[in-house]
Amino acid sequence: MITRSGFGRAAAAALVISGIALSVPAKAQEVSADHLKAAREAITALGATDRFDIILPTVAEQLKAQLIQSSPNFQDAIGKTVDAEALALAPRRADLEKESATIYAKTFSADEMKAIATFYSSDAGKKLLKDGPIATRELLKAADIWATGVQRDLTANTAAALQKAVGAEIKTDVPAAGIAPKP
Repeated sequence: MITRSGFGRAAAAALVISGIALSVPAKAQEVSADHLKAAREAITALGATDRFDIILPTVAEQLKAQLIQSSPNFQDAIGKTVDAEALALAPRRADLEKESATIYAKTFSADEMKAIATFYSSDAGKKLLKDGPIATRELLKAADIWATGVQRDLTANTAAALQKAVGAEIKTDVPAAGIAPKP
């Protein structure tokens, strides 16, 4: 026999599950071929999935190392077998490209994707992709130096103003490093 609280929990769970089930079709909407094409062009221009190229070779090398460690007498066979199996899985990389294009297509309109592809295919867009991380790193350094100076000056100015206001020295030992936000 189901108690009232058990029935209430079951009803609440059913409502949550039905809400999720009803919201999935809206999110799982299909995108047009043109929209996917625009998304693929934008992904290519951005190099958005390039960093994932290393996954399969890295996993293969880790597996080789693990297997060779446990069975060193079969090093050659392990190397050849893992390499062959990794090559057999390489075509699955296209699945990631398709999934990436679908994600981008659901996030951006076709026109937005075309604009993104156009910009990041331009010299300025390529330069931003190449040198943007360097500029960001330098900006964070500059912000840290600036924040340290602001903290130093605020502390000194506040201490001087408080000394005038209350007639006594106020201890202002405040650590000054690492104030700027980290990436």
